[in-house]
This record gives sequence, structure tokens and C-alpha cells, in this order.
Amino acid sequence: MAAAGKPVAGGVPAVPVASGHSIPVLGLGTSHRGGYCHGAVVHALQQCGVRHIDTAKRYGCEHLLQRAIRDSGVKREDLWITTKLWHSDYGYDNTKKACLESCERLGVEYLGLCKSIGVSNFLISHLEQLKEDCVITPHVNQVEYHPFQRPQELVDYCRSRNIVFEGYCPLAKGEALTHPTVIQLAKKYGRTPAQICIRWSIQNGIVTIPKSTKAERIEENCKVFDFTITEDDVEILNGMHDGRHVSWDPSFIV
Repeated sequence: MAAAGKPVAGGVPAVPVASGHSIPVLGLGTSHRGGYCHGAVVHALQQCGVRHIDTAKRYGCEHLLQRAIRDSGVKREDLWITTKLWHSDYGYDNTKKACLESCERLGVEYLGLCKSIGVSNFLISHLEQLKEDCVITPHVNQVEYHPFQRPQELVDYCRSRNIVFEGYCPLAKGEALTHPTVIQLAKKYGRTPAQICIRWSIQNGIVTIPKSTKAERIEENCKVFDFTITEDDVEILNGMHDGRHVSWDPSFIV
């Protein structure tokens, strides 16, 4: 995973990364599933203050994001853009080539060529193995994180090594939105279930990247900085963890 950025505009807080840059705590996820909407990305950048976009070569939308970023009018230096290599790109020369190709598809001069370097779906065992094989500690680790999947031991490990923990699937692909506890708290705070999940994730110190292809949903997901969930209610949501994955389980990777 490769990323780059600086403190952002638009009122979205950012957290420092060991590389010396800062990553916005809320971003917009993309994926190879669920489609892509040009207008929604432009809306996110222009109207919602989004300055953090997450993508990957595998998702097949890097070239589409180039047009959305250009049409938004947001300057490259104001954006944190993350993309990811696929397995076939591993190796020093292949990695450099893949990064250059991603830059070309995205229409940017740098990801870093990578100013910050991260990994995705790495558990403690994987990070320990990486420590034996590499000199550089990853700046970011992107892992599934939502009320049903809260790997606190991994979060603590990353923090102990100054690795920013970034969580994807914060809504558990919609499964969390119908849970009675989330619905009850949404009513209590006068918010939507999605806003409760995203706010909970951010309050737990997680850089959070919800995905949506609908402008109104993205706008909803971004309105999470004008309220605070009480510590007691955070603990209630923390207690929903049951270990389930809605993406995939990296524990089988050795």
C-alpha cells in the first residue's frame, strides 16, 4: 500500500504519520465491487471536504479517479491518495514499475514516489515477520474494523510501533446498520446508524474509510465531527465485537 499527504482542509482532522506527513481521519473508500460513480467522488471532494481517497490497482478505478480529481478542482498537494500493489507486483523492480503505472493512471506525479508506505490486512504475526525481513516499519496498516470486528490487540501493537491503524468496512458492509444496539444509539443521538459506526471508529482512534457510490450517503458519512459518543456508549459498541469478518480473514495467511 502506498500513500502520501499533508494536513487537510475542509475541517476533517488529520493524524501524524511516522513519515512526517498527516493522514485525514476520514476518507472515501473505493473497491472492485459495488460500482463506481464519478459524480459521487466529485461531490465528496467539492462539497464534503473529503481529502483522503483510498483505491488500489485491483479495483480498476485509478484512471476514473484521475478524471474525478481533475474535475473537482482540488489540488494534488491537498489530497492524501492511497493505492495498493497486487501480489504480481511484488519485488523491487516490479514494485517501482507498478507505482509508476498507478501514478500514470491516477494522473499524479507522486504517491511517494511513495512518501508514506503501508501494508494492508497485516496481523501481528505478519508485522513481526516483516520486522525480521525489512528495515522500514510500515507507516500505516489498513485492516477490517467495525463493531463486530475490533482487533484491539492488533490496534495496540500498531500504536506501540507508531503504525497508524486504518479501518475499512466501518459499516460491516451494512450489517451493523440493522443491529438493534446501533439503531438504539442512533435514535439516542439523533443520528443515522452509519454516523454512529463511523463516529465510534474515529473516537477509537481509527482512520476510517467508508465506501459509497451515492453522493447523499457520502455526505451523511462525513457529518460525524459535530457530536461525541459518550465513553459508556463507546464501550457498549466495543462490546459488540464477535470476531466476524465481512471481508476476508487474513489469519490464514502465513
